[in-house]
Amino acid sequence: MNRQLIRSYILLVAVAILLFTVPVAFTLTKQLRDDTEVSVVREANTMALLLGNSDRISCEALTRVAKAYRRETPGSVQVTPTSHCSPDLPHPVAGRALTRAVRENEPTTDWGSDFIWGGNLTVTVPARGEAAVRIVYSTSDMTRRLWQIWGFRAGLAVLVLAAAAAIGAFAARRITAPLRALNSMASRFSDGDLTARSPVTGPPETQTLARTLNQGAERLDTLVASQRIFVADASHQLRTPLTALRLSLDNIADGVDDEFVREDVEQATAEVVRMSRLVNGLLVLARAEAKVTAAEPLPLKDIVAERLTVWRPAADERGVTIALRGSGVDDRPSVLASPGHLDQVLDNVLSNALEVSPDGGTIIVRMEAGAGEVVLSVADEGPGMSDEEKSRAFDRFWRGQGLTGRSGSGLGLAVVKQLVTDDGGTVSLGDAAAGGLCVRITLRAAPRAG
Repeated sequence: MNRQLIRSYILLVAVAILLFTVPVAFTLTKQLRDDTEVSVVREANTMALLLGNSDRISCEALTRVAKAYRRETPGSVQVTPTSHCSPDLPHPVAGRALTRAVRENEPTTDWGSDFIWGGNLTVTVPARGEAAVRIVYSTSDMTRRLWQIWGFRAGLAVLVLAAAAAIGAFAARRITAPLRALNSMASRFSDGDLTARSPVTGPPETQTLARTLNQGAERLDTLVASQRIFVADASHQLRTPLTALRLSLDNIADGVDDEFVREDVEQATAEVVRMSRLVNGLLVLARAEAKVTAAEPLPLKDIVAERLTVWRPAADERGVTIALRGSGVDDRPSVLASPGHLDQVLDNVLSNALEVSPDGGTIIVRMEAGAGEVVLSVADEGPGMSDEEKSRAFDRFWRGQGLTGRSGSGLGLAVVKQLVTDDGGTVSLGDAAAGGLCVRITLRAAPRAG
């Protein structure tokens, strides 16, 4: 927008210069041409009067005047001799202009070109006694003066346009400053900083827009804060009675000798455990939806290495190998993500991969740095998923035997998608090379320092 405003300002100034300076330059050029023509014609007429007189004094005066004129001006005088006066001056070359002056008594002016002028101005005027005087006036001085007229105005126009560009840049930045503040506020807001507010400055229109955005941000921040409070209260209120109920069922099972009653209590305990797992999954998902934080550069390799260290003992118990590969490993890529999001994403994806991997299998974690993004993929050797199952895998409470197994809650991938989407990334499912499932997570690459 700044560039458009500057271009518009320069264009207006250029049009003003074109409308006012160019006509003045043309006027000065025409005036220079007319003044020169009048001066040369006047001198030629004066010399024609001297040539037309029949006395010797006039003839000598014509010679002196012509030679002085040649010394003082870039013009030269040519005359046709008469019976009474034959000065020591060049004779004009015969032509149409000379014939018109001698035979028809008509003066002629020839600039040598229809475009401004040529190399010489030729003025031929008649004199008495079928004679004529011709002045050939060099236009080199006029051409130099013409370049001065146009060059001065061209240089002045360049200086004015440069000044207009500087003033336009300053004015454009002043005009767009409120818009830049609004854009900065919107960028911070989109990155998760719900406390971002825009200063109410500038013209009335931008002040109204800033106030509207600030009010909307304030309302959204209040709603998110309310949701966070609700999630915290629900976490406390739901976990406590479930834990107490499980302890009560365990106590009942310890004091019951009837096998049928014990079996019913164990079944109730299993349902309580399943309900606790679902509640925990719902709370994790609710926190992911409610918690909006600003993304910041995070070292992906360090986070991946830390989570693999946590999950390798569980993998070693089943003989599963977790391998880290990819072109981005040596580059130490940094990604834009909220603190803690990548940890939860990796925990959910690795948990699913480990659950479906066969004993002695391999889980391949790969990092690949691209243009403006980093792709993190986790591929297992499990049974994989069909296209229909992949389309439903991110739905809440959907459980597929190929991904979550029998003990899953069906919320793991929903949490992964929510967290990755909040950080401006994408997640997709594909087929692994070994026939299992490959989870591809695309994250925004952090700009390099410097």
